[in-house]
Amino acid sequence: MIDSKRQNWWFLALSGAFLILVGADLINDYFSGATGEHLLLEGMLLGVSGTVFVMILKNLARAKLEIQTLKIDSENLHQEKERWKNETHQLMEGLSVKIERQFAKWKLTPAETEVGFLLLKGFSLKEIADMRSTKIKTVQQQSQSIYQKTGTASRSELSAFFLEDLLPPG
Repeated sequence: MIDSKRQNWWFLALSGAFLILVGADLINDYFSGATGEHLLLEGMLLGVSGTVFVMILKNLARAKLEIQTLKIDSENLHQEKERWKNETHQLMEGLSVKIERQFAKWKLTPAETEVGFLLLKGFSLKEIADMRSTKIKTVQQQSQSIYQKTGTASRSELSAFFLEDLLPPG
C-alpha cells in the first residue's frame, strides 16, 4: 500500500514536471518562430501530458476517498462488533449458567462437566485431551459417560438439547 502510494506520487510529480517542461518548451518555440506543425505536435504532447496529470490527480483523489470510506466502514464494523459482544455477553453468561445447572441435574462429575463444555464448544476429543493433559481414551470414556447420563447419543444431540430453544421455529 505504501509503495503504491509512493509510486502514484512519483507518477504525479513526473507527469507534472513533464507538463511544465513541455509547456515551457512550447512557449519558447512559439516566440522563437517554430513552424506550425512543430507547435501543433508539441501542443498535442502538452494536451496528452495534461490529461495524464489530471487522470493521476483524479485517481489519487478517488483512492483517498475510498481509503477514508474504508476507514469509516472499518470503524463502524468495530463498533457494531463491540455492541454485539456487549449485548450477547449477558446472554452467554446466562446460557453457561443454565448449562452448568443442567449438567448438575444430570449428576455429571466435575471432569465430565469440563469435557461437556469443551464438547459443546466444538473441540475435538484430541484437542480436549491435550487441553486437559489426559489421554484421548480418557476423554472418549468421559464423553460416553456424558452421553449415557444425558440420554443423548452424540455431541450433536447434546448440543441440540441446549440450542433447540434458541433457534426460530422451522
